[in-house]
Amino acid sequence: MADASFEDALANAAARVEKCLDDLLPPASDGPVAEAMRHATLQGGKRLRAFLVIEGARLFNVAEMQADRAAAAIECVHAYSLVHDDLPCMDDDDMRRGNPTVHKKWDEATAVLAGDALQTLAFEIMAHPRTAPDIAIRLKLIARLAETAGFNGMVGGQALDIAAEDAQVPLTLEEITALQSKKTGALISWAAEAGPTLGKSDISPMTKYAQNVGLAFQIQDDILDVTGDANKTGKKVGKDDLAGKATFVSIMGLDGAKQAAAALVEDACSAVASYHSAADNLRACAKFIIERDK
Repeated sequence: MADASFEDALANAAARVEKCLDDLLPPASDGPVAEAMRHATLQGGKRLRAFLVIEGARLFNVAEMQADRAAAAIECVHAYSLVHDDLPCMDDDDMRRGNPTVHKKWDEATAVLAGDALQTLAFEIMAHPRTAPDIAIRLKLIARLAETAGFNGMVGGQALDIAAEDAQVPLTLEEITALQSKKTGALISWAAEAGPTLGKSDISPMTKYAQNVGLAFQIQDDILDVTGDANKTGKKVGKDDLAGKATFVSIMGLDGAKQAAAALVEDACSAVASYHSAADNLRACAKFIIERDK
């Protein structure tokens, strides 16, 4: 069971980023693309990336407005990635967070445009002085976001994932780990590093924390694809096995995957030991990641 103070912190982060996003997104009255952007971004998801930004910023006494804007930016990038990932040419999903995916509720063209608009909105948010008065800090965050969202990060990981579906030889554990460190882990790393970057502090403890948490997150996703309930996950389960896809579970077995995820969580908690009790919510978050059922 998740720690009550962590649950409060997660709910608080979700509420803060939800309000910030509501203010920053175009109004639904601006047309179907605006409507789709809001559908994809508001009222859904665990907001773990936003939580990592906000919690990391709290450690370094960063102003709430700056933290909230950075959290909104990473949620825009994450939402864009899901909109495109759900398209028929990618993972072809009809449901996301218990709701119809954007291309199902509207159409594929609207989904592509909404995803594009969310991605560029993220950079618009990060480029504004309200996010960080120091232009050098803004540039550092923007450059890192471009790296983690692009070919050397999430997009590159997605490309490897697509290629793996048609590979004659299943991926090895090392190859899956490298793939997921890009596809899932890169944006989680940016989220964790944003706080110390805004606070002009050393990012290395949070980077190490995020690397372990990101990998544990993906292992848990693979576990849920085998053991999860579609009514709780809000999307189809069993897709990886049906596609014959190599996953952490298919290679390590269910028990082995659970043990590996637990070890990663332990390493993540150790990475933030220097923050002492101030990092209790981060430690609880790491544990929550492998206890979640959706």
